[in-house]
Amino acid sequence: MPRQAPKYSELSILLLPFLVLGGAILALIEPLWISWLRGSAISFLLGLVMLFMGLTLQEEDLKRLKFMPQPIVLGVILQYTVMPLLGYVLAEILPLNNHLKAGLILVASCPGGTASNVMTYLARGEVALSVSMTTFSTLLANLLTPAFASFLIGHKVQLNRSGLFLDTLLVVLVPLSLGYLLKRRFSRITEKLLPIFPALSVVFITLIVSSIIGQSRELVLQVGWPSLVAVLLLHSFGFALGYLLSWLFGQNTIVNRTISLEVGMQNSGLGVVLALNNLPSPLSALPPTLSSVTHSLIAGLLAAVWRIKKVPSR
Repeated sequence: MPRQAPKYSELSILLLPFLVLGGAILALIEPLWISWLRGSAISFLLGLVMLFMGLTLQEEDLKRLKFMPQPIVLGVILQYTVMPLLGYVLAEILPLNNHLKAGLILVASCPGGTASNVMTYLARGEVALSVSMTTFSTLLANLLTPAFASFLIGHKVQLNRSGLFLDTLLVVLVPLSLGYLLKRRFSRITEKLLPIFPALSVVFITLIVSSIIGQSRELVLQVGWPSLVAVLLLHSFGFALGYLLSWLFGQNTIVNRTISLEVGMQNSGLGVVLALNNLPSPLSALPPTLSSVTHSLIAGLLAAVWRIKKVPSR
């Protein structure tokens, strides 16, 4: 992204949490207006956003990864310790039925989502670091997500291992790499188009979150409030502990922000699919569904604040 983005791009970023909330409310009132966005279309939009981010990557960003193995490892470890344990503790202390408890723990055991990469991009964080953490946590999800879910929930969760790996390639690595290559090959054209990509990213995120709410409208209205409180606490503590623990391990402010966003945001779409396919009640899909809205709102607010509150040049 250019150093000086046009005002409409900055405005769209600042409005992101409000647009997501407005889209969620619209989805509850008129779900047919937005619930048409499903499955492969959602993956396609996420892929486009990753393509946009690939176009913003600088060669020095990739070189920097060689000097930050500790932040990558730290971020992945926190992803699979802080969030599952938070999910379990909240499920134990909050007045949720067993199906909602299972869904909360399941989404807490999922890897980081690609939306965290977008939020890092909008918050002026380390995009390359965020993508690396998302990629590694997603690949490890083949083992760790069912392991944590099976142990903490008591249900056996079956993952489509090849499908999860393929989705990682198609939604994260391929478009990101393509964007980076396009920028190197067609730098003059891409530099002219870069200013519109933040605004498009915001629109796509809003559409994706709203579509998930629209498709789950009845469940949201039935038992939405207890689940909403649960996922709000889950993500709030996740963002806070991600930042705090990164700081305690001696990371700089930019890395702290990146790890906070990575830890606090989950692959909620994966959580919805796993809940519907592997848990006995559709109620279990409600916490992952609400998770997508909640973490987007909190992360959007953090991204807006952190984008304004700049840190010294590295």
